[in-house]
Amino acid sequence: MTAPGDHLQVPQSSMKHITFYLDFISPYACLAFERLPQALMGLSYSVTYKPVLFAALLKHHGQLGPAEIPGKREWTYRQVLWLAHQHGIALDLPASHPFNPLALLRLSVACDARGTPNRYVCETLFRHVWRGGAEAADPQRLAALTAQLAPPREVDGAEVKAQLQAHGEEAITQGVFGVPTLLVDGKLFWGLDALPMLRAFLLGEAWFNGPGWDVAAQLAVGVSREK
Repeated sequence: MTAPGDHLQVPQSSMKHITFYLDFISPYACLAFERLPQALMGLSYSVTYKPVLFAALLKHHGQLGPAEIPGKREWTYRQVLWLAHQHGIALDLPASHPFNPLALLRLSVACDARGTPNRYVCETLFRHVWRGGAEAADPQRLAALTAQLAPPREVDGAEVKAQLQAHGEEAITQGVFGVPTLLVDGKLFWGLDALPMLRAFLLGEAWFNGPGWDVAAQLAVGVSREK
C-alpha cells in the first residue's frame, strides 16, 4: 500500500505528475502538504517533493517574506492558525520564526539519492517545525531528527548541497516565486488556496483550455513603482 498523496493506484495513461516545491520554514507549505491528499482525493496523480530555499526565491525576485514585513507578519501567523483550525490540521507556531531552514532542507535532500524526499520524510520535517512550539533549529532537536531519519548520505556533503541548489535553480527557471508551488503540465499553482484550482485542472475543467489562463500574462502594466 502506498502512502496517501504520493500516488493513487489508477491506470497510468490517466495519471498526472505534480512537482511540489516546498520549504519547511513556510506554514502555508505545511498546510498545503497536509491538505493535499484530501484536496485531490479520488484523482489520478503522483508527486515529487522538491525542497527549495524560500529565501533564495525571495532574493531572486527582490522580495521580502511575509514574516519580514511588520503588520503582515502578525497577520500571517493569525491566518495560518485560523486556516489550520478551519481545516482540522494540528499546527503550533515554533518558538521563533523565521529561522534558518538550511539544516532541515539539506537533511531532507540527504534522505534520497535524487534529492527528492518521500512523503514520510517531508511530513516528519514539517511536523518537527509546526507541532509542539519548540525551536525548529535547536541543535539537539536537529540531532535527534537526523538520527530518526537516518539519511544515507552526508547532510552537509557537497552532493547534497549541490542538489538543493539545483532544485532552487530549477524552480526559478520554471517561474516559481514562492512556496508552496505545485507544477503540473507546465502550469504553476501557488499556495494552499490554489488546491481547489489544481483539482479542477486535474479533472480536465474546460476553463483551462480557454483564454483565462494566458490572458493574465498578457495584461499591460499601467504604472510601475521604482524599487
